[in-house]
Amino acid sequence: MKTKKNFVLRQVAGSYVVLSIAEAAVDFDGMLNLNESGLLLWKLLEQGATLDSLANALLEEYEVTYDEALADVTAFVGKLRDAGCIED
Repeated sequence: MKTKKNFVLRQVAGSYVVLSIAEAAVDFDGMLNLNESGLLLWKLLEQGATLDSLANALLEEYEVTYDEALADVTAFVGKLRDAGCIED
């Protein structure tokens, strides 16, 4: 899966947000605030990533089990799908 081209990551006042541009702004007129783990996952999704590779990235960065990482990744990706930010 990969982020759609009309969603961009920006740093605003020390925080990271995802904004919609061009035609994506018609359906999504807000922004998503990302914490550190969300930022890590977003950057990997920009390059194309699988649920497994995202979960493994969290394992490398944080002290969590694979099941916890996969559950967090699944929830995060679900929110991005609901917002229309990613494609499979």
